[in-house]
Amino acid sequence: MIQREAEAEIRALAKQFKAVAIVGPRQSGKTTLVRHIFSDKPYANLENPDLRMYATDDPRGFLSNYPDGAVLDEVQRVPQLFSYLQQILDEKSINGLFVLTGSNNFLLQEQISQSLAGRVGYLNLLPLALSEINDYQSNSNQLMFKGGYPVLYNENTDPTKWYANYIRTYIERDVRMVKNITDLITFERFLRLCAGRIGTLLNMSSLAVETGVDVKTISAWISVLETSFVVFRLQPFHENFNKRIVKMPKLYFYDTGLAIALLGIENPGQVELHPYRGHLFENMVIVDFLKKRYNAGKSNNLFFWRDNVGNEIDLLIESGTRPVPVEIKSGQTVTNDYFKGILFWNKISQTEGGYVLYNGDMVQKRSNGITIVPFRDFNNKL
Repeated sequence: MIQREAEAEIRALAKQFKAVAIVGPRQSGKTTLVRHIFSDKPYANLENPDLRMYATDDPRGFLSNYPDGAVLDEVQRVPQLFSYLQQILDEKSINGLFVLTGSNNFLLQEQISQSLAGRVGYLNLLPLALSEINDYQSNSNQLMFKGGYPVLYNENTDPTKWYANYIRTYIERDVRMVKNITDLITFERFLRLCAGRIGTLLNMSSLAVETGVDVKTISAWISVLETSFVVFRLQPFHENFNKRIVKMPKLYFYDTGLAIALLGIENPGQVELHPYRGHLFENMVIVDFLKKRYNAGKSNNLFFWRDNVGNEIDLLIESGTRPVPVEIKSGQTVTNDYFKGILFWNKISQTEGGYVLYNGDMVQKRSNGITIVPFRDFNNKL
């Protein structure tokens, strides 16, 4: 089993709260991790039809089988359990009694907020971070192509075949569970169009025209992708320095391997030549920042900044009194163009410093106050 950085935070939550909820995309390693941490607790997978029927028909009787708590996997499948869980947690003074996992953020959060607010410690578990993969032999194209799902590192699995099956399963099962989408062919086209918009401003009107549906439908479908941990929106930085700020969010995927599969890329060599390679590299780095935050039990503090004449910062990390500007470059050779965005930002925000993360292997501290860091090492430097 790959050592997960979220383990320490999950153990801490179990000491502070009566229940712990671990939420993330399917196959991100939730079940493996919680069964490792809570190996003394009985395990119930509510994807099992018979077990789910039992829990749905008789939630009180089902929970009576676990007087000392349990790991309840995919618990959002049985919303009837939550009010009974509330009663059990209120009656007992034991922390870490139940461990809940789910692959649908909206459904699980909704049930927790209605019945278990204040009783549950919450953590998002995404696919593997680069530091968890710990692969210094593969180049960036190989890392982007393979993505971060643990099964691709624990077993000898072909990523192309695995992602094709993952996409099929997601569309045929999970999408219908979250929202009653009947036109699955159009939804799959929409999903592939989203992959072609990685790292760009999310223009729902344009996406609606290309998909062949209205803007309201696109908005609903984006929410479906977000709640099932397929995509996320990187919001523009809220402070306006020059009155010409762009206010649309950018669209990114939680896993580059999934996005690459949707783009029809079949091997790492094709990644190198693909016109979206720079956006995919940017996506890999930004989502890795997000993984580090979530693994430590922290909220998303990431933004981007752009004005309407093209000045831009790929990533702003809100930290303390001022945001830290980060530019992300897929090239291996540093050029002066790498500094333009940060120097402009420093001028209008009256700040100094910043980071350029690139595809090379040398740390450089420049006289302009900007530090250049290899993309694999950024979390050790920032």
